[in-house]
Amino acid sequence: MGRPIMYSPEVREWAVRLVLEHRGEHRWEWAAICSIVEKFRCSSETLRKWVRRAETDQGLRPGLSSDQLAELRDLRRENRELRRANEILRKASAYFAQAEVFDRRPRR
Repeated sequence: MGRPIMYSPEVREWAVRLVLEHRGEHRWEWAAICSIVEKFRCSSETLRKWVRRAETDQGLRPGLSSDQLAELRDLRRENRELRRANEILRKASAYFAQAEVFDRRPRR
């Protein structure tokens, strides 16, 4: 398989809009997707996913919107970083506490 083609947001919106507009002309949504795919040279599954994402973003389909997913991803990343920092601080604290105990021992 080759490298995936990156489509601009404008092209994605245009393709999704065409599917939504031509949905009524076909018996199934899949038929509308397959008829439009040829114009954009993307896979039918890719276009189907774009349509589902657009429907979710517009509130027509249940699920998290793109903005909510991006916020969730950022919060999870931040949470991971904070857990990592806490672990480093916990280990450093234990190390320095142990070093302090050795410094307090009476020397002969």
